[in-house]
Amino acid sequence: MRGESLRTIAAPFVTVGPSGVAIRTRLGHLSAADEQVLRLVGTHLGSLASKDLKRRCADGLEHSTHTWAERKRALTEESSSRWAGSITKATHDQWALARRAQLAHIQSLQAGVRTIAHRLSLPIGEKGSRRGPGGYRSAKEWFAKSRRLQVLQDRLSAQQADGAVGRVRVVRGGKRLARNRHHLHAAQLTQAQWRQRWEASRWFLQADGESGKRYGNETIRVTPDGEVSLKLPAPLAHLANAPHGRYTLTGAALFHHRSDEWADRITTNRAVAYRIHYDTDRARWYLTASWTIPPIKTVPLDVARASGLIGVDTNADHLAAWRLDEHGNPVGEPRRFFYDLSGTANHRDAQVRHALIRLLHWAERRGLSIAIEDLDFTAEKTREKHGRQKRFRQVISGMPVSKLRARLVSMAAELGITIIAVDPAYTSRWGAQHWHKPPTGKNRKTSRHDAASIAIGRRALGHRIRRRTAPPPHDQSDRVGHRTAQAGHGTRGREETRPRILGPRTRSVSPDAARTRATSASTTVRDAPVDQDWVQDSLLLTD
Repeated sequence: MRGESLRTIAAPFVTVGPSGVAIRTRLGHLSAADEQVLRLVGTHLGSLASKDLKRRCADGLEHSTHTWAERKRALTEESSSRWAGSITKATHDQWALARRAQLAHIQSLQAGVRTIAHRLSLPIGEKGSRRGPGGYRSAKEWFAKSRRLQVLQDRLSAQQADGAVGRVRVVRGGKRLARNRHHLHAAQLTQAQWRQRWEASRWFLQADGESGKRYGNETIRVTPDGEVSLKLPAPLAHLANAPHGRYTLTGAALFHHRSDEWADRITTNRAVAYRIHYDTDRARWYLTASWTIPPIKTVPLDVARASGLIGVDTNADHLAAWRLDEHGNPVGEPRRFFYDLSGTANHRDAQVRHALIRLLHWAERRGLSIAIEDLDFTAEKTREKHGRQKRFRQVISGMPVSKLRARLVSMAAELGITIIAVDPAYTSRWGAQHWHKPPTGKNRKTSRHDAASIAIGRRALGHRIRRRTAPPPHDQSDRVGHRTAQAGHGTRGREETRPRILGPRTRSVSPDAARTRATSASTTVRDAPVDQDWVQDSLLLTD
């Protein structure tokens, strides 16, 4: 590590728990009339939401409370005041999300432009270093990258111009689904299937809760018995089957997860938001209830690591975990929690949840906190960063670091487990350097991921990753010598082990065992036995 400038490593911190809760259940036993009403309401409100989003995007940075009020009044005439409030709030959230994505895209383009410009400025064939990449391999690659630089600069200029005026590009229903319309064969969809998905994704059937109102929501109301009713928009009021322009579904909604919390909220008329959506693959209707919760009080960092913790290294196919005591020493055997990130999004999500719950149950049995890296691959996925390492870019792009961390924090909060986030800088590198070989033995094969989990845990505990620090000046063994790492067997001056001498002193034989030889007297007067007699012989007389 000599001669290399290292970036500043941030201090570990205790993560903040979730601020909201969402539960979902199926709307079963719906009649054909119920489904028809839900489709009509979703289509009508979806068209209003599309128009409102278009107007909000046109306003850009000129948006104000006055324009917001105008939009809400226009929506109220075609629906209701509460539906209009839900639509405008969803529009603002979607616009803000698009702005954050736009900023992240600009930063990615800037990083790519800087990398290509740097490599183009170097001679062809120049090797890179750890501080930065080298030049391109050939003149052909240099020419191709110079053209790509112009393309990225044009894209960056366009994105910066849009960002300056607040212009965003949003597709209700998703850009990927919209593009699949032109590639139905590759998406393995028929035109009718794509049309069904497209329409269902653009429906709008969600309502924000209101504290003090009956059961916490006046627009979509769910009683403790599971009866679901919704307020119909003004143009569809003729479809009502209940007083005050409401429609009551024949099917019931019964929540199983967090049912007590949900029932406690609606019986006390506290706000609960609802969303109704249709799963085209399963042909089922679902109801999602959500509400905010008070922030969970986090424990101090010293308390979280008082009894040690579990260091976790996140990888593409598993979580490598190792328990550490309060001094930073690994205890027991390493654990690995595997998951498969291939297949559909629901399959990947289930795999991640299954791995996390096994990790959390292990930590709960030990009564320990969990240390995890605060990973962010936003600027690490471009091909300008890693060049031809396509497989590596696919690996880091497929790692669900943000979703995994969010799920881990929310699931740990339910079990009362503290999560400590650490800076991921150099954990894999220093872990392999200092903690790969020491735990390895005849019966244990330590991987570099296990070594990284030890490094993560030691950083969370406030210890240095390397195992031995430099000795104090002028000590008896080193005399200001440099001994910052484990010395090799051939190093002169190292602390050798004591030679094995048979006898009671080394505990290699029992102290009561019979001696094989008599104890010899000392060769010095100071160490002679006290019962020994010293005799002075007379001098010989000679002529």
